[in-house]
Amino acid sequence: MARRGSFLVAIQRIAREQARQQRQAELSRQRHAREQVRLQREHLRLQAQLSKHQRQQYLESRATEAEEMTAEAAEIMASLRGILEASLSADPTICLNALKLDENLPEFVPPRNLAAQETPPNLENFVRRVKPVSFFEKLFRVRKRYEHDLKEAQSGFAEAHSKSLSHEADRLRLLANLKAEHDAANREKLIGIRERNAEVAQLGAAYSAGEPAAVIAYCSMVLERSQYPNDLPHEARLAYVPGSKELVIDYELPTATIVPTVAEYRYVKSKDTIEEKARKTTEIKDTYRDLVAAVTLRTLHELFRADQGAHLDVIVFSGFVRTVDPATGQNIRPYLISVRTTKERFREIDLHRVELKACLRNLGAQLSPQPTELQPVKPLVEFDMVDRRFVEGSDVLAELESRPNLMDLTPFEFEQLVGNLFAKMGLESKQTRSSRDGGVDVVAYDTRPVIGGKVVIQAKRYRHTVGVSAVRDLFGTMNHEGANKGILVSTSSYGPDAYDFIRGKPIELIDGGGLLYYLEQHAGLKARIIFPVEE
Repeated sequence: MARRGSFLVAIQRIAREQARQQRQAELSRQRHAREQVRLQREHLRLQAQLSKHQRQQYLESRATEAEEMTAEAAEIMASLRGILEASLSADPTICLNALKLDENLPEFVPPRNLAAQETPPNLENFVRRVKPVSFFEKLFRVRKRYEHDLKEAQSGFAEAHSKSLSHEADRLRLLANLKAEHDAANREKLIGIRERNAEVAQLGAAYSAGEPAAVIAYCSMVLERSQYPNDLPHEARLAYVPGSKELVIDYELPTATIVPTVAEYRYVKSKDTIEEKARKTTEIKDTYRDLVAAVTLRTLHELFRADQGAHLDVIVFSGFVRTVDPATGQNIRPYLISVRTTKERFREIDLHRVELKACLRNLGAQLSPQPTELQPVKPLVEFDMVDRRFVEGSDVLAELESRPNLMDLTPFEFEQLVGNLFAKMGLESKQTRSSRDGGVDVVAYDTRPVIGGKVVIQAKRYRHTVGVSAVRDLFGTMNHEGANKGILVSTSSYGPDAYDFIRGKPIELIDGGGLLYYLEQHAGLKARIIFPVEE
């Protein structure tokens, strides 16, 4: 299990590093281009007094600078307004096999100076240098000189030939050493490549099987590869509940400072300054609100479309910002949007034609009425509530074993547990009756003025996914009791039809992970949910 976790982390890290390097390279290129333009303008500014012609160039440069600043602001606005549209034509699906590295490594290429053998010496070339003896020289008996020169030529050839053989031996030996080093490096690379490819194959198999860690790894890569405009953060934490095929996303949104506050720049020649025309406050607020909505819909679209393993039936998206509270100076992270939707319902939406706010309202989203003022909303699912039955790390196994298993409680004990929990949460609760399936109906009262009222709470000690029939039963009980709100608590998870049914209704669904979270937060009880093995 540790091995699988390590390779999943490695694959995510590699994909994240590739995306980060691409973004950094693009940012570096743009910074360099801007710096070059700035230096050029500064140079023109310093030379402005040299001549009338240069003065004119300076003025034109300043006017152009203002125009370019205006164009840059307009370009940023266009990119922010087109965030959703930019993703609709792209295919976010990741081919896991494409993450594999090519095993065909480059062949050994000899250096130029060692690639070819030197031309070996030729005896004829040496002998050709010896001057032949003429008829008259023979008469004067100079043949001995000829024989001496010929012997010298043959000796020179023998020495050159010996050196040539030695050089060739050195060349071949050096080539052999270089090739051996190259082959050894290739073998080392091949081992790493095959290990990487084996990990990718394991990830593919784990993803096909719907293993939670693999589903999270795959969805994380989908989000990390999504190309957003520069400086737009899109970090996210993901959790996955396999029983209901529910993905929960805790997503960091950009703050309102991402929207340019200046609409236009104008160069004033008489003052030699560039003046700013502020963007209207209403435009900034509308643009930022639409940005939050567009990022939300884009994330849902990309994840549902990339779900090649059919592992996502429900997605819960909650977007927050990291900022500073102007009243206290403290770091805060208010949530500005939270939405839960099913794949089936989301596929009915034509994102090319929707109005963002209306689309989210139709999905039952909680959207901040004033995102620029950081007016928060309550997330539909607290990220830390998700599937707290499993604890990572061997150092906490002993503690885990000592925790009570909610599935070991008797129906009556489970009824008391749920009733006591909501009493701890501030409701005045009263147990009414036990049901045949081990659940409990509790009628509770929220005593807060205006927003309080009667609450019907029903618990389901289930091991399987809770379907829509249980939610319909709760809704019927609410109507019968005249309740303002209904809460269904389950030790398992909920199906997409259950989430579809509660849309627009005052019903809250708490799954097993949420129950454990509330028990720890409000009752101080650390528990677990271990389902009995089916025979």
